[in-house]
Amino acid sequence: MLAFIRIILLAIAIVVIASLSILMCLFRPFHRNNVYRTAQWMAKVAYIVGVKIEVRVPASISPNCSYVYIGNHQNSYDLFTISKAVLPNTVSVGKKSLVWIPFFGQMYWLTGNILIDRNNKNKASNTITATVEKIKRKGISVWLFPEGTRSYGRGILPFKTGAFRTALQTGSAIVPCVCSNSSDIRLNRWNNGKLIIEYMDPIPTVGLTIEDIRKLANQTREQMTIKFEQLSQEANA
Repeated sequence: MLAFIRIILLAIAIVVIASLSILMCLFRPFHRNNVYRTAQWMAKVAYIVGVKIEVRVPASISPNCSYVYIGNHQNSYDLFTISKAVLPNTVSVGKKSLVWIPFFGQMYWLTGNILIDRNNKNKASNTITATVEKIKRKGISVWLFPEGTRSYGRGILPFKTGAFRTALQTGSAIVPCVCSNSSDIRLNRWNNGKLIIEYMDPIPTVGLTIEDIRKLANQTREQMTIKFEQLSQEANA
């Protein structure tokens, strides 16, 4: 019964937040902080699921710099959990098919996020170029999930290199952001405990070449995996 009530409340919350976000975007379409504002609203939905979220941001992350943020993509609850950690002047990169989801898709596009066609490699390559140009032109940061898919309790999956190529081409530092294990969330359980989301220190890309990308991706994944295990243990303690 609790799960059913939560599903109804989640559906209502998403429609309401998406509608408010679309209304906001009509007055300031593609504004640099539309994503941040909408994410803060979405993060409040975590209370419906019974999850408390703690976000940790180190002093090494400057609000005046553009970064390529990379996060671990666990499940659909990321919509409400990772949203809590989104920082100002940030957009994300998502599948082009998202735009067809009623309310949410229109909100995702109007807030200024970047849509990528994964079924077309040429278009995907062009999207990386467009992302690079947008970062340079607007001085914004971009958020990507380098796993390319949800892990569903399988830890942190192998990384694709698109995020790292973007960072290399813009000269931006890579900033890993790790969320503790959320695969144990159950809608029929009143209290789903605590999640910890922690930004790690920026990883410079200046001086690196295209040949360094795969090694950088693998090393970053290893560091994030260690952090994931640490945060998951701490959150469950």
